[in-house]
Amino acid sequence: MQATAKELRFNVKELLDTVTRGEEVIITYRGKPRAKLIPFEDESGGEDELFGIWADDPQSKDVNAYIRSIRKGRFDAD
Repeated sequence: MQATAKELRFNVKELLDTVTRGEEVIITYRGKPRAKLIPFEDESGGEDELFGIWADDPQSKDVNAYIRSIRKGRFDAD
């Protein structure tokens, strides 16, 4: 599919819906292709992982449990 820069400006939601369906959208400016919108592929596999200095921290091997332990007490009604 092709769309002009003006169509991108005024129809962002429709173009993003098109990309969500798996189609690529070529954005043209003054009749020449300038950009391509493509579907985002999540390469992480959907797993919750910490990175950087937290990657090797033994406390954070189970990310969800670690976050729950940090938040414990903040949202509990006493």
